Amino acid sequence: MIRMEEKQPAGVHCFSLENRRKAVITGVQDIHSFNENEVLLFSEAGKILLKGEQLHVRNLNLEKGEAEVEGRVDSLSYLTKNAHKKDESILKRMFR
Repeated sequence: MIRMEEKQPAGVHCFSLENRRKAVITGVQDIHSFNENEVLLFSEAGKILLKGEQLHVRNLNLEKGEAEVEGRVDSLSYLTKNAHKKDESILKRMFR
């Protein structure tokens, strides 16, 4: 008997955090960037920014829409489309 793994229904997003050390996110569409202090990913709910220390993307399965991040999570932010524009300097915005 062949068992096919189930995908999450479109539009479903979930975030769980265990002891600030292990984050499991569903509804993940892609990871934009990551380093040991930040992980920026795209999800069904929009952009998500995780900040912390010694962050590591331990597991990523885009077919299932799942990601697992380990390390010390200090904050989680859902970003709007214009969120990065506030953080950019005036010179960067002027010389695009």
